[in-house]
Amino acid sequence: MAAAAIPFPLALPNCSDRCGDVAIPYPFGLTEGCYLNGTREFFINCTNNSAGQPQPLTGNVDVTNISIQGQIDIMMYNAFDCYDKSGTPLENNTKPRLRLAPGFTVSDTLNKFVAVGCDTYAYLNGFKNDAPFSMGCLSVCNDTRNLVNESCDGIGCCQIDIPEGLKQINFTAYSFETHTFVWDFNPCSFAFIIRKDKFNFSSDYLISLQNNKTLPMVLDWAIGNETCEVAANNKSAYVCGGNSTCYNPINGSGTGTVATARTVTKGTHTSKMVAKIIVFLLRLLKMGLTTADVDECNGRNNCTNKEVCVNDPGSYHCRCITGYHRDGDGGACVPDQPAGPPSDQRTGQPSLAINLAIEELKKATNNYDDALIIGRGGFGTVYKGILPDNRIVAIKKSKIVDESQIEQFINEVLVLSQINHRNVVKLLGCCLETSVPLLVYEFVPNGTLFEYIHHENKVSIVSWETCLRIVTEVAEALSYLHSAASTPIIHRDVKPSNILLDSSYTAKVSDFGASRLVPLDQTELATMLWSGFGRDFDLGERRFHLISLKVERSLVMYFLLSLKENRLSEVLEKHIENEGNVVQLREVANLAKKCLRLKGEDRPTMKEVATELEGLRKMEKHSWVNVDPNAEEMEHLLGETSDSSKCDVRNKSTNAYDSVRDHVVLDFDDGR
Repeated sequence: MAAAAIPFPLALPNCSDRCGDVAIPYPFGLTEGCYLNGTREFFINCTNNSAGQPQPLTGNVDVTNISIQGQIDIMMYNAFDCYDKSGTPLENNTKPRLRLAPGFTVSDTLNKFVAVGCDTYAYLNGFKNDAPFSMGCLSVCNDTRNLVNESCDGIGCCQIDIPEGLKQINFTAYSFETHTFVWDFNPCSFAFIIRKDKFNFSSDYLISLQNNKTLPMVLDWAIGNETCEVAANNKSAYVCGGNSTCYNPINGSGTGTVATARTVTKGTHTSKMVAKIIVFLLRLLKMGLTTADVDECNGRNNCTNKEVCVNDPGSYHCRCITGYHRDGDGGACVPDQPAGPPSDQRTGQPSLAINLAIEELKKATNNYDDALIIGRGGFGTVYKGILPDNRIVAIKKSKIVDESQIEQFINEVLVLSQINHRNVVKLLGCCLETSVPLLVYEFVPNGTLFEYIHHENKVSIVSWETCLRIVTEVAEALSYLHSAASTPIIHRDVKPSNILLDSSYTAKVSDFGASRLVPLDQTELATMLWSGFGRDFDLGERRFHLISLKVERSLVMYFLLSLKENRLSEVLEKHIENEGNVVQLREVANLAKKCLRLKGEDRPTMKEVATELEGLRKMEKHSWVNVDPNAEEMEHLLGETSDSSKCDVRNKSTNAYDSVRDHVVLDFDDGR
C-alpha cells in the first residue's frame, strides 16, 4: 500500500526532510536513524554536485523526486556504443544494470524502453516474477530524410512497453555494422529506459544523446508484501490511523504507509502514531534498492599488462591473459611452459594446424608486398601467398593493440583446428615466432558474398540454383558447428563479408576470432548462445538478399510488409520469377521470415533450416516435385513470371553497404 499525497513530506522527528530541492520522506532518510532501520537501501546520500549544489544520491544514481504515492524518480545511465569513421570502437557503456529489491519494480506505467540509432539493435533483460525475461527492438535508417520527429516506429528509433513487475534489469545497445555507413549523422547506438512524458523522438538525438549519459526513469516502491485490506486486519501493527490513508500501489509488491498531516497536533496522539509507524516498520522484512552497477574495468584498475580486467557486480577481478597463469595463490601472472603448435585441450593431442616459420611466410608474401594484399579491416591484413610446395594460401596478419587480444588469435586457432567441413574455410597453419600473430588459410579465390551482393564492379550473374545452394551451404556449415562438431562452436559474427566463395561459388564460412567453444555438458549455455539475437536472424536476412536487390535501408521491414500483404513480387528481381521456381521462392521467403523472428526460441534451429533448404534444392533437381498446387494463388502473390532463371547477386546501387543494418521491427509480438 502507498500513502496518500500530503502538502509536505513527513520525516522522522529531528530528521532533515530535504536535500536541495528534493523532498526526502520516510522510509527514506539522509542519516542513520532517519531511514528505515536496518535497510540502508533507503539511505539517501546528500552531497554537493560539481556545481556545489546539494544533490541526493542513491548509490551513484541521482534522485530527482521521491513520492509517497509509491514512485522514486532517478537519473539512470543509458547504454551507448560509439565508433569512429573507420568503424573502430570508441567509448561505450553497453550494459547498465539496476538490481531491485522485492518492494521495488521498474514502473511499467510511467516508463518505456527506447533504442535510438540508424544501425542499432538493443536488448532489455531482467527478471519478471522471479524468471529471466528478455526483449528487444531494432532501429535503422538510410539518412535523416527518412526520419519523422515524434515517431518511434523502427526508423531511427524503436520502443517497447515495460512489462509489469520487471526487476534486476540490464539493457544493451549494439551496432550491426559499427555505424560505418551512417557515421556522418549517427556514430552511436543508444538504449535506455526513460519516463514516457520526458521523451519524444527527434532526429537531433542521433548525435545529441552522446551528451546525455543519464536520463529520467521511474521506479515503483512499496513497503511489505500485504494489501491495505490485509494490513488493516492487524490492528496492533496497522500504521494508517486517523492521520493517514492507505493505498494499494498500482505496481510492485507490498505496502507503504506514511501518515498525512491533516490534523497533526502536539500531544500523545502524534507520539503514539509515530511509535506505531516505527513498531510496524521494524517488523517488515529487509528490502531495498541496489543502484546501477558501473563497469569498473572501463576506468582505472589495478590489473597489469599480463592481466585482463573482468567486471563483477560492484567490483572487478584480474584474470591472467591466455598464455599466462597465476604463480601460486594470488601471485603474479607468469608465462605458461613453452609449447609447440596449439593442442586440443580435451585430448592434449596436437591440433591440425602446423607451426610455420616466419621466413617461410615472408618469402610466400614477398616480404608482405602491398601488391599481394587481398583484404584488410579492423582485424588486420590478409595477403595472398605461395608456399614452397606451390600451394596458394591466404595469410592473415592480425593487428594486436594489447596483449589481451592474443586470446582472440589463439581462440581462432583452437576453433578452426577442430573443424573439418567443406563449407568452412580450412586453417592450414600458424606462426608462433613473432609478436604479431599470423594465420595461414586455404586460398578462396572468388571473394566474399558481400562483394557479390553489393560491389558495383562484381558483375556476375549466377543461376537461382546457385543462389539457393550458397545459402544452403552456409546453413549446413552453421548446423555442423552447432550440433555435429566434436565440441559445439558458436560463430557469433555471421555476415556476408565472412562468407567466402570459391571458383565454383561454393560457400566457405570464415573469421572465427569471435567464436566460442561450448562444452557438450553446457547445454544451457549453448541454448542461450544459439538463441542470440543475430545468428538465424542474420541468415534470414542473407537468404532474402539472394532473392531481392532492393536498395532501401529498411529492407527487412519492406520484405516482411510485402510478404504480409501478398506483394512479394515488388521486392524480387523480375528475372528470377519464373515458372520453375515460384514454389521455392515462396518457401525461401517464408523460411527467411521465420529466421527474422525477434525471439530466439521462436526461430528454427540451424539444423532445421539446413534440412528445409536442402529439401527445396531437391525440388530444383527433380522437376516432378516442383509443382505448385496453388498456381493461381501464386500468380497473385508473385505477379507475372519471367522466363529467366538467373539470380543477379549484385547491388545495382553505387553505394556499397551491408543491409544487415536494415533490420526494423515489424509485426513482432513484443516490439513496435
